[in-house]
Amino acid sequence: MYKVVAPESDEAFDAYFQFRWQHLRQPWNFPPGSEKDEYEQVSEHRMIVDGKGNIVASGRVHLNTAEEAQIRHIAVHPDHQRKGIGQMMLGALENVARELGATRAVTNSRETSIDFFSSCGFAIEREAPNELGLLKRQQMVKKLSATDALVLHPKWCGELQRTWTDTIPITEHMGIRLHQYTGRTLETRASLNKNINIHGTMFAGSIFSLATLTGWGMIFLQLKERQLRGDIVLGDGDIHYHKPITMKPRAISNIETMSGKFAVLEKRKKCRIELEVEILDGDTPVAEFKGIYWVLPEPKAD
Repeated sequence: MYKVVAPESDEAFDAYFQFRWQHLRQPWNFPPGSEKDEYEQVSEHRMIVDGKGNIVASGRVHLNTAEEAQIRHIAVHPDHQRKGIGQMMLGALENVARELGATRAVTNSRETSIDFFSSCGFAIEREAPNELGLLKRQQMVKKLSATDALVLHPKWCGELQRTWTDTIPITEHMGIRLHQYTGRTLETRASLNKNINIHGTMFAGSIFSLATLTGWGMIFLQLKERQLRGDIVLGDGDIHYHKPITMKPRAISNIETMSGKFAVLEKRKKCRIELEVEILDGDTPVAEFKGIYWVLPEPKAD
């Protein structure tokens, strides 16, 4: 399970900057300390950690103006590349930029990163100053809006939202919306106001429902990825609560936590899928859900 977190303690920041130097500066023989600049104190820092708390990615964002956010220093550990971690980090930084009020994001990309940023909606605007006087870069820009999110296969995502509305009415009552889909990660969000109890926190039952629907949605989209069809049902679910939700309910499912053999559906056999969903309040992890789902082959047409 991958989590996006903000470093808070001195130890966490030391590990964060060490990771940044190791993956962005050491390969070019720059000394420790070269990974930092004058914007560190006014920036929002994020890192992605694995289930053991190891840092697998880092990134930073700060405001150049009230409307423009600068995204910098995205790094992904080589062992975790090509798993959607880079998109997950970029999506998290873009969300921070929106919350800060930015309507435009810019990044100065090295030649090796241009394809990545292009695939995420950025376009080259002009040549940027060389990094540390040596590394050639291009300034890339992306327009942000309140509803803009990193969504792959928008038609499938729209179909999922409509399916929830039409066949699982609780999604409308809870204000559950698909927020982000990268092909490997699905994030959903819910309205706190529609799920608030007398203590001013989210009902535990609503948190469970958000988790199960997010897992259901992840399987729905993975079936689309494989051009398969089937009826998805929850077989069993287990959730552990750690903290209440008081601000922004979020649920994230990552493909790395999913196990099962979708191919058996082609033989018209039911498919058992296990996966995990992380529940957060903003950026704070508050609960973990483990679910067992069954995908049933559709009945043969007469």
